[in-house]
Amino acid sequence: MTLRLTALDCFYGAVQVLRQVSLEVAPGEVLCLLGRNGAGKTTLLKTMIGLVKPRAGRIQLDGRELTRLPAHAFARLGIAYVPQGRRLFAELTVEENLTIGLMARGRGEEARERALTLFPALRSRLAQVSGTLSGGEQEMLAIARALCLEPRLLLLDEPTEGLMPSMIQAILAAIRELKSQGVAIVLVEQRVESALSVADRIAFLETGVLRAIVRPGPTPT
Repeated sequence: MTLRLTALDCFYGAVQVLRQVSLEVAPGEVLCLLGRNGAGKTTLLKTMIGLVKPRAGRIQLDGRELTRLPAHAFARLGIAYVPQGRRLFAELTVEENLTIGLMARGRGEEARERALTLFPALRSRLAQVSGTLSGGEQEMLAIARALCLEPRLLLLDEPTEGLMPSMIQAILAAIRELKSQGVAIVLVEQRVESALSVADRIAFLETGVLRAIVRPGPTPT
């Protein structure tokens, strides 16, 4: 699944937040978005899932025009989004949150099992209310719920923010595994070292302008 954005202009009211942004994400690729707060990273993710509509430009998925489709159509086509803050159903159990993910696209237990294989720590917590999980466990659950949609493109907004190192490594390991399975991933990440450890390419946003896209060199060992 190749996502192509062409010359996107996005506004919040009269304020322009993305300016002529063009990029492409290929299957099995991790593209990391870096930039200061307010650079437009989250807006760009929301554009990729149909939550923010561009005033100009095009969004295409394997050549199919998505620009004016509603957000639920993006999800049906295999795009999943894990927002910053996770937005779990805090009063529901881990299992119930996963079931909601399965219901969103009519998926079966096989999809849930694959998600739990990626995050085995959740298996022993299926009956636990999700609001009582640690921050890292909640992030795992949010990603696992998105994976119940069996996405071909996964959008992650700062998944390692505020997590302890062991949880960060678990999230990054899951990203590498999904990449090996051919899932395309767009990752917003403030931790440069985390971005360098998983990204195939890094896109730098500044005040809504895509300044550069680079391939990182080998990380030090």
